[in-house]
Amino acid sequence: MTLSVRIRHALPGLTLDAAFDAPQGVTALFGRSGAGKTTLVNAVAGLLRPDAGRVAVDDWVLFDTARDLWLPPHRRRLGYVFQEGRLFPHMTVRKNLSYGGRFAPVAPNRRETDHVVEMLGIGHLLDRRPGALSGGEKQRVAVGRALLSAPRLLLMDEPLAALDAPRKAEILPYLERLRDETDLPVLYVSHSVTEIARLATTVVVLDSGRVTRAGPAAEVLSDPAAVPSFGPREAGALVPGRIAAHHPDGLTEVAISGGRLLIPRESAAPGTSLRVRIEAKDVMLSLARPEGISALNILPATVTAVTPGTGPGVAVQLRIGTDLILARITRRSAERLGIGPGLACFAVVKSVAVAKGDVGGAG
Repeated sequence: MTLSVRIRHALPGLTLDAAFDAPQGVTALFGRSGAGKTTLVNAVAGLLRPDAGRVAVDDWVLFDTARDLWLPPHRRRLGYVFQEGRLFPHMTVRKNLSYGGRFAPVAPNRRETDHVVEMLGIGHLLDRRPGALSGGEKQRVAVGRALLSAPRLLLMDEPLAALDAPRKAEILPYLERLRDETDLPVLYVSHSVTEIARLATTVVVLDSGRVTRAGPAAEVLSDPAAVPSFGPREAGALVPGRIAAHHPDGLTEVAISGGRLLIPRESAAPGTSLRVRIEAKDVMLSLARPEGISALNILPATVTAVTPGTGPGVAVQLRIGTDLILARITRRSAERLGIGPGLACFAVVKSVAVAKGDVGGAG
């Protein structure tokens, strides 16, 4: 399914003028507070009537101001998951889920309901009330309720923002399953680079109401010109790989296009595909293959782009095999080493620098 968005709307202090197309999967809207992310999602949901625009999922047109077509929110076949689960406190989880089914064109059958329950890992919660659930459990139930309404598009407005780190780590694998096991397009709002790196198929970067970059997640995240949008301390690229082996010293070996990557042990079996986020600040560069150092990941690379920052740093884009990663080094180091496009070098990454939260399903 293809999601097509064209929205223009003037607000006090912000003019939203955003357009993008995204394929099936999770489309992440990323931007700082006030960039227009929630305004855009509310326009898609029908909670805001924009000055002009058109939004469609394949041939299902939600609104088109040029044709004076406007579906009210209850006819848009959308599921909406907010920052808080917004579950009915007097209902059990089972009844909260069945409430979502009331809005489906055809009530979900037992098999469909069981699949959603299993996919989200909430079977043991069915007889509990929301007051007895953790934040992560509430959000999983909220996602389940939205799915059982049989939506044609799922909207998620910073659904993990209110959760602490352990609860985020708990729910992310379930959201990966949602991405991988359904053909439902998802519009996902977040200001967390880690979240979008784990989940996104497509990334759309908003700044002051305008789209500054849009495209496949690996492509956008590895773009050195996008570093200011994500912040120099958060910038990092995605590398797809496959688990080659688990070693007895607690490391997992991942085969990537440019060699092997050692990371802290993963629980998945050898042969499992995954993607690893490597933060730019954790990549060092060397002109010669370094010897006698503790870092285990030393990968041949070629410099493809160098983008100066506003401070003393530069973002260096590197090609390793068929993949692109980023390194953040000082301008002084770049000048001293003669870093420029076409230069052959080595990228050095500490194994322990790859955090558990930066490794996810391949998508």
